[in-house]
Amino acid sequence: MPARTASSVARLEEAGYAVVGKTNLHEFAYGITSDNPHFGAVVNPLDPGRIPGGSSGGNGAALAAGLCDVALGTDSAGSIRLPAACCGIVGFKPTHGLVPADGVFPLAPSFDVAGPMGPSVHSCSAVMDRFGVEPASVESLEEVSAAVAWTEHADPRVRGCVEAAAALFPRRAQVELSLPGDLNPAFQAEAADVHRELFAEHADLYGENVRRKLERAFAVSDEDVAASRAERETYRERALEALDGFDVVVTPTMPMVAPPAGIGDLALRERMISLTRPANGLGWPALALPCGPAEDGLPASVQIMGRPGADGLVLAVGRALEAALGRGAA
Repeated sequence: MPARTASSVARLEEAGYAVVGKTNLHEFAYGITSDNPHFGAVVNPLDPGRIPGGSSGGNGAALAAGLCDVALGTDSAGSIRLPAACCGIVGFKPTHGLVPADGVFPLAPSFDVAGPMGPSVHSCSAVMDRFGVEPASVESLEEVSAAVAWTEHADPRVRGCVEAAAALFPRRAQVELSLPGDLNPAFQAEAADVHRELFAEHADLYGENVRRKLERAFAVSDEDVAASRAERETYRERALEALDGFDVVVTPTMPMVAPPAGIGDLALRERMISLTRPANGLGWPALALPCGPAEDGLPASVQIMGRPGADGLVLAVGRALEAALGRGAA
C-alpha cells in the first residue's frame, strides 16, 4: 500500500479531477498483456478474446468501456500507447521527465514516464495543461511537415490505415529512420536495480512472467549494458538527423491490431513494442490515436512523435489529425 499519493495524481486532484478507482495492470508494469497472476486478466471491451495491451491495460479497458473520462498511465516501452492502440483510444507519452515521477513505482527510470490516456486528443491535452503544456497553434495539417516511417513493418491493413492517415498531411515525405539497435540490456539493468533487493526477499511472490524477465535482467553482462547505452546515445543523434526539416514523425503505433489472448507476453513482446520503444529510448513525446478499422475490424493506431520538449506541438498535430480523420473532440 502506498504511503502517499503520487505528485502527478495530486496535481490532477487539485485541478478538479476525481479519482474513480485503481485499474488492473501487468505485474510491476513489466509486460504488454495485462494478464496479472494476482488480480486476473484485463479484458478488452472491444473484443473479449483479445488482449487490451499493457502495461496500463486496465486504463485502456476502463476508457474503452466508458468507466472514466481520462486515466493516468505509465510508459516505459509503450505501456500507454499499446493499450491505446489495442482498445481504440488515445494515449500520450510526454517528454521524459516532464510529468513528476515521484510516488510512482519505477520500472526502468530513464525510460519511464507518466502520461494521460483518454477518448480523444482533446482529453489528453486537458490533462497535460495541468503539467504546463498547452497545445501549439496548428489550424490545419497544411501547416505541418511530416516525416513518415516504419509503415513497412505493419500488417497490411494496419499499414493501409496509417498510410491513409499520413496522406492527410499535404507536406510529407517517407524518411529512412532506422529502428534502434538492442536497447534491452540498458532497460534490463535499470529494472534489475529497481527489483534486486525486493526480489531477493520475495522471489516466490512474483508471477512467473515477470520472474523470468527479471532473472534474465539480473544475468545481463556489464559489456552488453555498456554497448546498449552507447547505442541509445547514437540513436538519439541518428533520429534527430532523420527529423531534420520536419516537424513530426508519423508511424504506426503497433505493427498489428490487438492480438488474441492466450499467446503470452513473452511471445508477443518484441514485435508489439518494436515501434513504441524507440520514443522511450529517445525521450521524445509520442501520441497514439485510432485511425480506422484494420485486420478483423479492430482499430489501427497511428503514432505521432516529436523532438524532446515539443509536447505541445505533438498534441496540436494530433488534434488536427483527429479532426481530419473525422473523430470527435470530446
